[in-house]
Amino acid sequence: MGQLAVRALRAVIVVVFVGTVFVQASMVWALFNDPEDGSLPLTPLRLVTILGMVSAQVALVCVGRLVGMVRRGTVFSHAAFRYVNGMIGAIVAAALVWFTVTALNAPGQREDPGVTLIMGGVGVAILGVALIVLVLRMLLAQAVARDGEATRMRAELDEVI
Repeated sequence: MGQLAVRALRAVIVVVFVGTVFVQASMVWALFNDPEDGSLPLTPLRLVTILGMVSAQVALVCVGRLVGMVRRGTVFSHAAFRYVNGMIGAIVAAALVWFTVTALNAPGQREDPGVTLIMGGVGVAILGVALIVLVLRMLLAQAVARDGEATRMRAELDEVI
């Protein structure tokens, strides 16, 4: 991975992380200072938003750590699994948060239940992303195993020579 790509990705991660912290701070402020007008259950939605931002932050930290491992050339190690597992967990948590938002929004959509169905479909798509990352985790496991096998074979070859 080129230095420019690594720096650009790190800049994006920092900007998004700062943005999520700003949204969280706004939601916490609104929890204590902004009265509900009764049209929507705002307090639960604000709490869910805070939890959604936490899941995004966990995923961002995991991606940042993996990018650092790629830069150092150590991504094909068992240490990378911790961050990939963290990403999978964060994505599943984000899907659960989205399903919660869908459930909170559903009573207001009785006249147009298609919105709730679409929101449910988005939640399923988020779970699909978690499955894609799980498949990529399996590919990482194969690469780590092959790397270990290659190291062992090099050591044997060095003994023969």
